[in-house]
Amino acid sequence: MRDNTKQEKAGLNYEAAHTAHYKKKDLSEALDLYMGVMAAHPDTPEAEYSRTQIQNIAKSVVPKQELVDAERGLIIAHLKLDAPLFVGPAPAAPLASAELTG
Repeated sequence: MRDNTKQEKAGLNYEAAHTAHYKKKDLSEALDLYMGVMAAHPDTPEAEYSRTQIQNIAKSVVPKQELVDAERGLIIAHLKLDAPLFVGPAPAAPLASAELTG
């Protein structure tokens, strides 16, 4: 029963984020709520949905070339660490709203 309660809470949190995103059109609030879903419920489908929605927000406010440049910078920085390559889903990294809007 406890897992069902956790899953229901994740669903409700995601629903609130989705409402802020698509009904209220408040991207800053939606971003914060999606980040909250990922932090509070990292191993749920809602966390993955939230990650996708954050990418959608980024694509809607950040020019494509700027996103490509940022990804390239991250890749180069990680390659310079000379660490083993990361295999698996990317870890959740909190982004402040200002980081997406510049």
